[in-house]
Amino acid sequence: MAGPGRRALGLLSVARSGRRLWSRGACVQDQAEAMSKNKIPDRWQKYSAVGLRLPGTRFIAFKVPLKKMFENQLQPGEFFSPTDLLRQIKEQSEELGKIIDLTFTKRYYDPKELPMDLVYEKIFTAGHEVPSGKNIVTFKKAVQSFLSGNMDNDKLVGVHCTHGVNRTGYLICRYLIDVDGMDPRSAIDLFNKSRGHPIERPNYTQDLLQGQDRR
Repeated sequence: MAGPGRRALGLLSVARSGRRLWSRGACVQDQAEAMSKNKIPDRWQKYSAVGLRLPGTRFIAFKVPLKKMFENQLQPGEFFSPTDLLRQIKEQSEELGKIIDLTFTKRYYDPKELPMDLVYEKIFTAGHEVPSGKNIVTFKKAVQSFLSGNMDNDKLVGVHCTHGVNRTGYLICRYLIDVDGMDPRSAIDLFNKSRGHPIERPNYTQDLLQGQDRR
C-alpha cells in the first residue's frame, strides 16, 4: 500500500502532466487561430481585383487588397496589394481620394501602407446579412463628407468588402437610390456592369428592389 509521500508524488506527477497536456492543447489552438488569421479570404482569387468607375458617379469598387505576408499563399500574378490597387486605378486614368473599408476585420492590410493624402475610413459591416440602418447612414455620411470637400476635383471614392461585390454593391447602390434618386434596377445594373461581377446575394438585391425607403 502506497504511503502518503508516494501518493503526493503521484498527484504531483498527474498535475504536471495535466499542465503539459493543457499547454500543448492551448498551443495547438493558438497555432490554429494564427493560421486562420493568416489565411487568404475564401474565394478571394475568384474575383477580379478592380472594377471600372461607375459612369456618372465618383464610385469605384474593388476586392480587399492584402499585405505582403499573404503573398506566399498565392500563385504568381494573383497577389493584389494596396500598391497594386493604386497602380491599377491610375492605369484607368483615375485618382483615388478615399477608401471605405467594409470588411469585418483588420487583418488583411494596414491602412498605414496607404499614402498620407488618401483618406481611409473603416465601417465594420457583417457579411451575408443586409447592412444595418446604422451602417447605411454611416456610409452615406462618409461619402457625402468626402464629396462636399472635393467638389473642385474628380477623385474617386473606392469601396471594398472582401470580394468587392455584395456588401460593396449593396451600399453603393443604396447610396445611388437613396441619395442620387436612381432607379433601383438601374443602380444594380450599373454596379454589376462596372464591377464585372454581379451582386450575388438575393437578400441584398431584394432589399434594394423592394425594401423600405431609406432616404
